[in-house]
Amino acid sequence: MPGPSKGALAGLKVIDLTRVLGGPYCTMVLSDHGAEVIKIEPPQGDEVRDWGPPFHDHEEGGRDASYFIGVNRNKKSLALDLARPEAREVLLRLLDGADVVIENFKPGTMEKWGLGYATLSERFPRLIHCRVSGFGAEGPLGGFPGYDAIVQAMVGLMSINGTETSGPTRLATPVVDIGTGLFSAIAILMAVVERQGSGKGQYIDMTLHDCGMALLHPHAANFFLSGKRPAATGNPHPNLAPYDKYRTRTCEIFIGTGNDATFRRMCGLLGQPALADDARFRTNADRMANRKELSEIVQAIVAEEDGHALCSRLLANGLPAGPVLFIDEVAEAPHTKAREMVAEIGWYKGLNTPIKFGRTPGGARAAPPRFGADGEGVLAAHGFSAEEIEALKRTDVLVTERRREARPAPQPKAAE
Repeated sequence: MPGPSKGALAGLKVIDLTRVLGGPYCTMVLSDHGAEVIKIEPPQGDEVRDWGPPFHDHEEGGRDASYFIGVNRNKKSLALDLARPEAREVLLRLLDGADVVIENFKPGTMEKWGLGYATLSERFPRLIHCRVSGFGAEGPLGGFPGYDAIVQAMVGLMSINGTETSGPTRLATPVVDIGTGLFSAIAILMAVVERQGSGKGQYIDMTLHDCGMALLHPHAANFFLSGKRPAATGNPHPNLAPYDKYRTRTCEIFIGTGNDATFRRMCGLLGQPALADDARFRTNADRMANRKELSEIVQAIVAEEDGHALCSRLLANGLPAGPVLFIDEVAEAPHTKAREMVAEIGWYKGLNTPIKFGRTPGGARAAPPRFGADGEGVLAAHGFSAEEIEALKRTDVLVTERRREARPAPQPKAAE
């Protein structure tokens, strides 16, 4: 858990207009390390508050889904109806003195509201404006909506995941959204560093499409060099052998060898030193050419081993190996506890930051905010008088209770 440090990003002010996952993941990374993140939600709230079960039922009423809880800690929440000019004026006052605004509206929305970067940069020349979208504003797909699984399919990630029999398979974790959040955090911090010299902010154009493609290593590199279309290989590595999952007496394990010396040492530890001198397996290229035969031999060797004990023995001798654990096992693992990778704050429990600073530690500091819980406090801190705040509440510019969108009326069937 974080110590008394305010974090490496203390003093950085971020106005967060994002919803769902990519943008909120980015701002959680920043908030973990001390940035003040003011999350501005639409009147209906961030829709992932409803992406459950499971839900956490708050003592004071209402509930939030785990999907929201998992990526929105350390933030302040207020809700504005930005479709109204009065709310956009409130936003402009909040942007005064802000370092970053990040949004994931459909490209063109901010411009339609008079809040595009060209306009904002004139008023706030040091402001960094990060836009997260599916495909950007330009190009054949410009302006189209993007969702993690769809982009996984469109950029080739599904094509290299799965097995020969399963066909292209979605990665179970939303790697495109999370990757976009991480790339966006890196980009924002780069812009902050550049601003120290130039004194100017800038516009950052982040897309799920581009970030998804950036995750294709080594498959794209293999294709560019060989000209061959990469295919799904399941658990085995496309460039190394043995690098696969094996069944043992007690559990499944994963063993990986990165070079010939490691393979030779593994053979010795498995009691089969002669295997390293077999002409079929002497080099990685040999092993790749005879991957199936090698995998069958290794499987036969480890089948009756205690998988956990075997992995401990291999690791102790510098060989990459580990048991295939389920998430509940990982959460309770001794090393997880030693690395403080699970945070608990009152009712909140979640994964902690993997970024470990020696002098300015970060991590979970506050539970995710209730909808609009910080609206009045945030506005007061930005110079709004009590009278102004009451007026904004009275006119529903500042939203204090989530609005549920009315269902559209049934439409008559078209003529046959």
